[in-house]
Amino acid sequence: MAFMVKTMVGGQLKNLTGGLGGEEKREGEKSPAEAQGMTKEEYEEYQKQLVEEKMERDAHFAQRKAERATMRSHFREKYRLPKSEVDETQIQQAGGDVELPKELAKMIEEDNEDEQEKNSVIGQLTNIQNLDLDSLKGKAHSTLEDLKQSAEKCDVM
Repeated sequence: MAFMVKTMVGGQLKNLTGGLGGEEKREGEKSPAEAQGMTKEEYEEYQKQLVEEKMERDAHFAQRKAERATMRSHFREKYRLPKSEVDETQIQQAGGDVELPKELAKMIEEDNEDEQEKNSVIGQLTNIQNLDLDSLKGKAHSTLEDLKQSAEKCDVM
């Protein structure tokens, strides 16, 4: 019964005074540590762990961003595109010495090998449509054989 009187009169009294006065801790209110069922020391240790985990996640995230920026800058150099200030700052924030992940490095290496193959003469010939490379080799070989035979028949040599 005292509870009912306190809630009815207390609420009206607070409205009347505008909530002025010392803030009293209610019986039902608990500190954050008590709300989670921990002591104050345990709660502080828990908060420290959360902060450390957040810092680790942020560092890992910054490293990944720097790796992506390195990849983008590599492709910018490769295709002669203008450099990006954002990529350079991300690389510098991560420590400047960023290595590409193994998978990405392997992709770049394979891409470079494909480019070298395409830049060779035979690679260029394979790009020409309707070209039968085997028949071309056969014709070249037969022409060479004909030249050898005609050279043997020549009286001057």
